Amino acid sequence: MAFGGPGGGEKKKLMSEINVTPLVDVMLVLLIIFMVTAPLLQEGIKVEVPKASGQVINEDQEKPVILIINKEQKIFIEKTEFPLETLQEKLKPIYDSKTKKEVYLKADKDVPYGLVVQVMSEAKKAGVERLGMITEPEGAGEEQKNKK
Repeated sequence: MAFGGPGGGEKKKLMSEINVTPLVDVMLVLLIIFMVTAPLLQEGIKVEVPKASGQVINEDQEKPVILIINKEQKIFIEKTEFPLETLQEKLKPIYDSKTKKEVYLKADKDVPYGLVVQVMSEAKKAGVERLGMITEPEGAGEEQKNKK
């Protein structure tokens, strides 16, 4: 910046304020990125489970294994996809080390019954002693519709 000399007319002063406009722009962009990506990180595998009445399951010390069958008839252990043929060999090492040999099955309501029975059979062959079905409480869909 130029300064006025001793004989000059106008004196210019240095600006001592920080320009926050670029900082605000960067923060807004980061905010938008986090707002878009946060719901994607929380999404699991989309499954519309049937509705039924029953007791709520309390979580124990050991985290239960959840088998998922989605609408496209793909089979998942937690969030990892496996073909039906390899399901038994993937489950067997998991249940060799567990004291509670139980699995929860979460199947889409449009999945054919035969596929659900095949998955249950493979789980039993892998050493599962107890098999539970995950459903939504009756009336849960109506609450979701009312919130929208």
